[in-house]
Amino acid sequence: MNASPGGAPLGASAPKGAFLTIIHPTGQSRRMELGCEPLTIGRQSENSLVLRDNRVSRIHARMELEAGEFYLTDCQSRHGTFVNGARIQGRRRLHAHDRITFGFDDGYQIVFQNAATMLPELAGAMAPQASANLAKLRSLLEVARAVQSSLSTQEVLESVVDAALALTGSERGFLLLRPGSYADERPPATGQDEGEPRPVDLEIRVARDRQGNPLPGTALRVPRRVIDRALRDRRDLLSMQFDPGGGEDQSPEHSIAALELRSVVCVPLVRMRTQNPEGTVAARISDTVGLLYLDSRTAAADLSMGNRELLQTLAIEASTVLENARLLEQERLRQRLEQELDIARQIQQSLLPRALPASGALRVAGTSVSTHQVGGDFYDVVPLDGGGWAMAVADVSGKGVSSALLAGLLQGAFLQAPRTPAGIREKLAALNRYLLDRTQGEKYATIFYMSLGPDGEMHWANAGHCEPRLVRPDGAVERLRATSLPVGMLDGVEFGAETRKLERGDTIVVFSDGLSEARSPKGENFEAARLKQLLAEGSRLEAAELHQKILDDVQAFTAGLEQLDDMTLVVARFQPDA
Repeated sequence: MNASPGGAPLGASAPKGAFLTIIHPTGQSRRMELGCEPLTIGRQSENSLVLRDNRVSRIHARMELEAGEFYLTDCQSRHGTFVNGARIQGRRRLHAHDRITFGFDDGYQIVFQNAATMLPELAGAMAPQASANLAKLRSLLEVARAVQSSLSTQEVLESVVDAALALTGSERGFLLLRPGSYADERPPATGQDEGEPRPVDLEIRVARDRQGNPLPGTALRVPRRVIDRALRDRRDLLSMQFDPGGGEDQSPEHSIAALELRSVVCVPLVRMRTQNPEGTVAARISDTVGLLYLDSRTAAADLSMGNRELLQTLAIEASTVLENARLLEQERLRQRLEQELDIARQIQQSLLPRALPASGALRVAGTSVSTHQVGGDFYDVVPLDGGGWAMAVADVSGKGVSSALLAGLLQGAFLQAPRTPAGIREKLAALNRYLLDRTQGEKYATIFYMSLGPDGEMHWANAGHCEPRLVRPDGAVERLRATSLPVGMLDGVEFGAETRKLERGDTIVVFSDGLSEARSPKGENFEAARLKQLLAEGSRLEAAELHQKILDDVQAFTAGLEQLDDMTLVVARFQPDA
């Protein structure tokens, strides 16, 4: 038999309802129907599915149809192709709801959907009574159609309840969830009196009768604490025993007879976690997110074996929808946080000096690179009234937003730059008191500060910062050792300041521990291995040249290895007119 290039026999057709949901890194999504032709995925414009991300390989992966099943193959991509978090090797058969990613958490995600396999027991269960079960078949197909065509979790859950009512012949259906089981901005099911005590564990999300009419939340007369207890106490993952009048704390008016119920059916909804590489779904009783409750007043529910299995399949489908909605909302929240952090990063970068002195008696070059969107390092260089300059470099303990906020506060504190040793000591002591009062020692900062006059007289203090280097034109390198502990660490610290006379051609090199402790793939430390020799060799270079030489050397030394700390480097060269 002849075959197409994708492996599907000529004349074969793709399963009805097979499609991909492509989730953009921003959280937006779109749908792409699948046919018989092979589909290639990558950043190159010739692909069937183009992903606009430079980290995606030109032709990253290939999807093809064979014997009615879809298979995914990684095309030797740089970062790999992952299905449900597991990197695939060679070819992988796809199952409904498989989530495809491309080697990084903040990129595109693709969800494979195939209505033909969503309810695998359907044909076998329905074949013996095809004509009698036509209505049930229609209900199940409605669920499949809702999953395909709607991105609304609420609509899919309503379809699940309708299908369960049709399967069992029950009169009323309720879908209850634990708060936070999935993201939904709608209020809990409707009709619930505001004065009614809210259940601790379960909220009604869908309440309908067999005709599809909505029911008020008060229509569920069985106390929800009874349902919740039955849910917690069950031993089987997909079934539970339930007695509306059970429990010694229940009054007679809550008995099954008093409630006029002929039958009650409860099916748990469990969190269907990511499939493991063997293709099985992991779930535990502790992963319960809610339940499907059905009852009747006139006739017993039809729970023949086929119906029971299909009802459990419906519960699994609802659970999968809930899990996908939860994951999608997590992704949207992550994207929103990323956007906010990006704004914070832009603000933090805008606080760094827009221009540094590049000519005259003091020439400065500096950079600060955060390992995250925002960091706890900062540097600043400002001119002093009457001539001269002040320079501050700081490193706040910890990482992230809290450290970035504190770094911004410290930078503002040095806008009124002290220029004498007494002024420097007073400024550091005031900052120490302020930080201790606000953070109780949980946050501290190392600071190097100096003021430099036009004649080269330098007053400086090193509050626990990495020891800056004073590089002489002849290649001699001197350390500017710590004059005190960091600010914000302990009460009663005495902050010292020293004075030094700079000569023409002297260079001050200040850095944070992200640079000095940068690691090579072999585990070597940059400061110990390279810094002294590098500074001696570049002692006669201009500030910008030495600055770039150090950065290039750090990059070569780390060989692209991801570093754990923010990296700041400032090079200041004293070059007055001869």
